Amino acid sequence: MELHIAVSPGELIDRITILEIKQARIRDPKKLFNVNRAYASLSKILSTEILCTPRLTELNGELKAVNEALWQAEEAVRDHERRQSFDSHFIDAARMVYLSNDRRSRLKRQIDELLGSPLIEEKFYESTQSG
Repeated sequence: MELHIAVSPGELIDRITILEIKQARIRDPKKLFNVNRAYASLSKILSTEILCTPRLTELNGELKAVNEALWQAEEAVRDHERRQSFDSHFIDAARMVYLSNDRRSRLKRQIDELLGSPLIEEKFYESTQSG
């Protein structure tokens, strides 16, 4: 079953960057098949529905970099959890998760505003940084 839902451009691009990261990291052929299928579907929507501009390309790159950092921070947190090691490195990694998520949210909003999206994701917690 495939569902079609309305999402903002920022959400679409965010999802595509996450799939690109998975394409680079996943080695299991069955999992990679699913990732590639989702990537192809979403990339087609992006290329047919959204005009790529230099600013959008820049924001896309920033979003992918943030998602890479978030992936690494989450892996570090899981590694510490497996080892039951809750030292200063664990705290740093845990902090990086929410700091990266805050940055990710801001970038998605910038993409949505750049493209005039009527769908804007709202967060209900205090940001850790201004802006």
